[in-house]
Amino acid sequence: MRVALFLGCTVPVRATNYEQAFRRVAAEFGTEVIDINDFSCCGFPAKAVDRMIPLVMAARNLALAEREGVEAVVTLCNACTETLTETNHVLRHDPEQQEKVAGHLANLGYRYDGSMTVRHAARFLYQEIGLDRIRTKVTQPLAGWRIAAYPGCHYTKPAEIYEGFDRPERPISLNLLVEATGAETLELEGTCCGGGTLGAKEETALKMARMTLDQMKERGADAVALICPFCDVMFEQNQKKIERQVGVEYGLPVLYYPQLLGLALGIPREELGFSINRIKMDRLWQKLDAQAMRG
Repeated sequence: MRVALFLGCTVPVRATNYEQAFRRVAAEFGTEVIDINDFSCCGFPAKAVDRMIPLVMAARNLALAEREGVEAVVTLCNACTETLTETNHVLRHDPEQQEKVAGHLANLGYRYDGSMTVRHAARFLYQEIGLDRIRTKVTQPLAGWRIAAYPGCHYTKPAEIYEGFDRPERPISLNLLVEATGAETLELEGTCCGGGTLGAKEETALKMARMTLDQMKERGADAVALICPFCDVMFEQNQKKIERQVGVEYGLPVLYYPQLLGLALGIPREELGFSINRIKMDRLWQKLDAQAMRG
């Protein structure tokens, strides 16, 4: 399968380990990942200011992918996923908006009608690769690893644009993907990480993240598996700040799911971007090395 990888704005700055791991894992399953240099911001930041701007920005990106002849656009960021998917939904179901977007695109030299497939990387692995193929490729099952799987908000919301994929309030696809590696997933109460309010009120955002980190610690998580760079900002990049504020040590390593999957597939850890991860992984490396020695 040939797909275009849509990096968006955040991943190249804050989450190159996520990109590296996904590219490496995709190659294991024979997926050809291409880059489209003219991709721009998905349009998400402009949504609160002007409804048409993000629609046109997203439609232009999808038009570029359509010109390239790929089978799908694969996204790493939940916000990018939501914006591109919602644009498809609008163009397919709202003739008035479709006409307006078409006019703006024509002025830029593009045409697009909502026909390109958009898949979050996790959904791509879940639907296009599939749990059975993943299980058959696992060479180093992560047995005994207790993982807090955290999909984030925009992965399945707003529900109407995802056309029945997963369960919007309590999604299970990421849990099943984690379990396909041999790890155990922990049940969490669905709360926002706080990333959406960080720029407006840091105190509130950190409190929201702390509530979820408390859950993870109480349930005995060895690590957190994420699929959204904004969630990583809250749970990994702000973890030590929260520890200092409340006097609690979490010490929870935060991995992107493709990193976790890559380990289970037997890919060397240095090829999965772990040098960029901020929370020490020593306990997990000891587990992994002990499992490898036992064969």
